[in-house]
Amino acid sequence: MQYLFEYSDTLNSPYEAFLYDTSIMGFPIRPHWHYFMEIIYMKEGTGLIECDGKSYVVEPGDMILFHPEAVHSIYTATNVPLKYSVLKFDVNKLYTENSYAPKIRAILSSARKNEAASIYFKEEEIEDIAVEDIFEECRKELDKRDYGYDIVVHNKICYLLVRLIRKWREKGFDTDKASEYAKETDSIHAITEYIDNHVGEPIRVEELADMCNMSYSYFAKNFKQYYGRSCKEYIEFIRVSKVEDMLLFTDFDLSYISQETGFSDSSHLIKIFRKWKGVTPKQFKMQHAKKDKE
Repeated sequence: MQYLFEYSDTLNSPYEAFLYDTSIMGFPIRPHWHYFMEIIYMKEGTGLIECDGKSYVVEPGDMILFHPEAVHSIYTATNVPLKYSVLKFDVNKLYTENSYAPKIRAILSSARKNEAASIYFKEEEIEDIAVEDIFEECRKELDKRDYGYDIVVHNKICYLLVRLIRKWREKGFDTDKASEYAKETDSIHAITEYIDNHVGEPIRVEELADMCNMSYSYFAKNFKQYYGRSCKEYIEFIRVSKVEDMLLFTDFDLSYISQETGFSDSSHLIKIFRKWKGVTPKQFKMQHAKKDKE
């Protein structure tokens, strides 16, 4: 079963670096999204990559990045297996305290909406950055985890992103404007972390707005702008995603699942689940039990 939402424990694992070989690992990578940023450097084969409705043909030496919450998928454009290096990281951990520049997270958030800031970089565009070395050094540091490994990885990722941002600037991306959205972006992104960590508890949108020091209407407008759905819908989506996991991988009854995922009772859970999935939790579990036997 493929999930649209891919969970990652960014609190305990804010950085990941590894080599993905489609000949021995799960493939294709079907449409999904996650809270962390992901950068891929193609080593072998030709990838057909889709992100937020756009398609890219990624050749060896090319690189592509996926912004947090961007829906993306990876297929092969030929019969040749793919090998590509992967960097995943929590953008919230990328601090630039002693810099005049806006926070990297604010710049990246602004870049996602700017045509000058393409997520795809051909080999000749990045040949001056030594991208392959950065990926490999990050992988080695995270494998060995010697003293200060997190500092080294942090600095490597920041260096890579700054070099990419400079290339965006050359194409007309205005990093100064990013600072205008920094405050709203910081608070909105922080609140999604709160929702994910407290989804099993009662959550009122009015209280979330207060936590962001925003009026309810201003918070609701900004939340929908950043995430494409209302805050209430977002909370429902996260809860239903967690219900899916518990239905598929545990034998807990609906009463217990409803308590653990923030629903008032099992009737409320069934109603919201059917709204998002078109079937009841029981039907959902039976359908996937049947698929597992096939």
